[in-house]
Amino acid sequence: VQLQASGGGLVQPGGSLRLSCAASEGTLDTYAIHWFRQAPGKEREGLSCVSSKDDVPDYLDSVKGRFTISRDNAKNTVYLQMDSLKPEDTAVYYCAARYLFCGVRPKAYDYWGQGTQVTVSS
Repeated sequence: VQLQASGGGLVQPGGSLRLSCAASEGTLDTYAIHWFRQAPGKEREGLSCVSSKDDVPDYLDSVKGRFTISRDNAKNTVYLQMDSLKPEDTAVYYCAARYLFCGVRPKAYDYWGQGTQVTVSS
């Protein structure tokens, strides 16, 4: 499966963005999709994952209550709604896929999108 991440941009603190992870080849319905981000000089960190069964997702503590992951298999797309954005959310955001179930670490994922830049600044 080939993934295409989009939706990043420049937003003011407190603003919102919705990221999309679409499959340009293949279908996503049998894949777990995880959103990661990587800020300059920092390790890639996992934000949230939705399994192929659309189980209740978990979130990184720092984004809990502000970010929401969802999937629309009819559109072959997984979304990350980001609200109440903070400057510390500035990073390149990636989506990644693995078969059926969510993994924890980035190396558990077989397929990656190209990343989309999110910058939160006034």
